[in-house]
Amino acid sequence: MNDGVASIRCDPATWVDAHGAALLAYTLMRVRDRQTAEDLVQETFLAALQAANFRGDAMERTWLTGILRNKICDHFRRLARERTQPGGDDVDVVVDGGFAKVMEHWIKEPGRWVVDDEALIANREFWEIFHECLRGLPSRQAAAFVLRMMEDVAAEKVCQDLNISDTNLWVILHRARFRLRTCLEQHWFTP
Repeated sequence: MNDGVASIRCDPATWVDAHGAALLAYTLMRVRDRQTAEDLVQETFLAALQAANFRGDAMERTWLTGILRNKICDHFRRLARERTQPGGDDVDVVVDGGFAKVMEHWIKEPGRWVVDDEALIANREFWEIFHECLRGLPSRQAAAFVLRMMEDVAAEKVCQDLNISDTNLWVILHRARFRLRTCLEQHWFTP
């Protein structure tokens, strides 16, 4: 692409107005609080300004979202390194008793969700509930879930970033899914 087109499409003075709300919404679905989300979006704009390597090969928002994804991953790596305090969620025990099988019979069978996927994805209210459920997860579970399931980071990379074993990752993801399912059944999919 020629330089004239790239410079027209990449005007840092328009980034906040053109992309700020979309980047913030993207981030809010992945991190635990608004202040952190706003900080990550600001870091994204700053990194984009410093990089100045937008070649016009992709849409400007796609380029900024790629930078933001890296910032979100860095955020979770930083959380994993900082989480060495006693009483943190390193000792996260979940009893799956609500849905456990005893002698091959469910104590309580998981609910069956009959939904229109496209309508659910477009439902802003659902995403608000989902975000609240995600915020309720312990930080390690939230980090693992967001990195692996929402950002599609390779399992090996998530293990490396969070300094956990492959087996531990799958246990953490199981617990995160269980808690999210329980929360969503209580707050959204109630019969």
